[in-house]
Amino acid sequence: MFKKLAAEALGLSDIGVIVNRADYDKVDADDYLFHEDGEQIVFLIKSKKDEYCFTNLALIHVDGDSAVSSKRKIVRYEYARHRIGYVGIETAGTMDMDIELKFSIGDQHFSIDIRKDFIEALKDIYKALTRISSLQHQDEVARHNAMQTLGAVSNMFRASQNPTPEQVNATFDAVLSNLNETVLVRHTRRDFADVFERYIRG
Repeated sequence: MFKKLAAEALGLSDIGVIVNRADYDKVDADDYLFHEDGEQIVFLIKSKKDEYCFTNLALIHVDGDSAVSSKRKIVRYEYARHRIGYVGIETAGTMDMDIELKFSIGDQHFSIDIRKDFIEALKDIYKALTRISSLQHQDEVARHNAMQTLGAVSNMFRASQNPTPEQVNATFDAVLSNLNETVLVRHTRRDFADVFERYIRG
């Protein structure tokens, strides 16, 4: 009930608005953050039906069944597992009341209508998402290079003469440990707090 009253207080319609930081505790998405792991809301778009909550770790989509129903579907897209792409803004015409933020995350495409007086804030999230997409691409290239290097190391090891079982086990453990560190930690970024802080004002 409180969240519904808060939504009404924010003056929401089917066209989304960008929620002020001071009101983040009034939105449904806040209940689904991993606060225990340092997750924080960095940008939030809300309409009567939906919430698009960008955190430092993920996009949380609170998908409303209808504007008058309390039914919600919560979908979480971790940046570490879902690549951002096709980021764009479609500006409003003279008579239009809204603009559109367009992007994909994983295989899901979003086109979000937002009141056109929020254009400056939308430019900020456009920059942040574009930068995240670029960094995710760099990580993808680095992971590919790591796998290519693994193949080269494997060929070198096979070329050595008569390795003992102990040498095989030690080499396997060392290579696997390094590969996991490289692929899952060094080149799979999970937290983009610094990117959002750089581009999003206010």
